[in-house]
Amino acid sequence: MQNSAVVAPPDWGRRKERAKERIDELAQDLDKLSQEIWSHPELCYEEHHAHQVLTDLLEREGFEVTRHYILETAFRATYGRDGGAHVCVICEYDALPQIGHACGHNLIAECGAGAGLGIKAAMDMDKLPVGRVTVIGTPAEEGGGGKKHLIAGGAFKEMDIAMMAHPYAHNVSRPTALSMQVMTIHFTGHAAHASATPWQGVNALDAAVMCYTSISVMRQQFKPNWRVHAIFTKGGVQPNIIPEEAELLYYLRTPDEEQMQVLKKKVEECARGAAVATGCVEKCTYGCSYANVIHNGVIASTYERHAENFGCTCPEEVRREQGGSTDMGNVSYVLPSIHPKFGIPTDSATHNPGFTKWAGMPEAQLPTLIQAKALALTALDLMDPSLDLLQRAKAEFEETVGGLVPPDDHL
Repeated sequence: MQNSAVVAPPDWGRRKERAKERIDELAQDLDKLSQEIWSHPELCYEEHHAHQVLTDLLEREGFEVTRHYILETAFRATYGRDGGAHVCVICEYDALPQIGHACGHNLIAECGAGAGLGIKAAMDMDKLPVGRVTVIGTPAEEGGGGKKHLIAGGAFKEMDIAMMAHPYAHNVSRPTALSMQVMTIHFTGHAAHASATPWQGVNALDAAVMCYTSISVMRQQFKPNWRVHAIFTKGGVQPNIIPEEAELLYYLRTPDEEQMQVLKKKVEECARGAAVATGCVEKCTYGCSYANVIHNGVIASTYERHAENFGCTCPEEVRREQGGSTDMGNVSYVLPSIHPKFGIPTDSATHNPGFTKWAGMPEAQLPTLIQAKALALTALDLMDPSLDLLQRAKAEFEETVGGLVPPDDHL
């Protein structure tokens, strides 16, 4: 009787060890990648150097790379075969005006690339027959809505889950990222000589100041987790001309879209009141909007277990600490997702020149590599069919997100 060959089941524990080993082997390359991006800060949709160095590394390491994917500075790097789980790891790499990588997107890019390379190494170890990892490069997170354009272009349709990690002053495993709406309030008045015939003028700057003050006074009636902040973008030409035009640029933030509608109405009424009081005409227009991040509990719990094994503890009271907003929230409405924050040695908050310095320091490297490993091991657990985590994550997604509609897509 002929003996049939016995195929040993995949050793997922060994695969995970290989993922960690490969990330360590590539530590110098990943550090160089981060430094290249950090030392060449590029604003949203201008990230040509970051696009080049990321795609060069991933292509060299065996990914099938599509440059200029949907957007000029976006990319898609994929590896594996259809069937099984399709895991997406996200890179960000745009900088902020004047203060460079004060949000640490160079470290997000390093972490995403490292996680993808670790997952690939685990798949290569015994030629995993099915399953795919895709590293997506997403430009313009800082107010440009890059991920929203990628969603509209179908970039995430073939995938099962999405994940990324963001540097911060400490670990926050399930941070509260708020819905965000960009709002412009424009006032039109009538110009006149400010000294000779001021009574002939209608002062648009007065309307803008009154609107700003009214909204600031209204904060007493805002919920504690609402955020409203603005700058004046127009305020007149010179002091002896009554300003005919004035304009405010606001960011409105709430925990969800339902509360956003309430906040928008309050702000609109302040603008209308200022216009009536000054005799101006107001116009409110809306720009880019980001959805709140909905963390998938199954994926988040898996990630937390691996992060804690690396010593990245996060006390329960800070797990859902409130932060800013991100277009990763929009991704979380189309795929089960996580967006943890990881601590780097810094004495500065993000969006501060001090954080820019720390994002480029050697001390930021170890925490970033640890996060790459934590994401890679999380992905491998979800790819392991014996754990049934992927189906549980999808079931939770349908229960918590299915049927919800993200903010209007002002792209």
